[in-house]
Amino acid sequence: MPTPQPPARLTHRVQAGPGGAMTVEVGVITGDLTVSTTDLGTHAEITIQYTSADDWYHLQGSPAPCRRRA
Repeated sequence: MPTPQPPARLTHRVQAGPGGAMTVEVGVITGDLTVSTTDLGTHAEITIQYTSADDWYHLQGSPAPCRRRA
């Protein structure tokens, strides 16, 4: 039986534009942020943090549905 692989995860540093990014846990965060998207199969979990911070927050609307390419 094959060993299950962890979900694919993409992480990228961004600068939040006007209005920032709305999180579930703390509301809007602004400035230099790191966004992480984790593939959960039919959905993508999107988390965000202040770059170089320890705490991660869920982006409002996460997990978001995603389609598979044919």
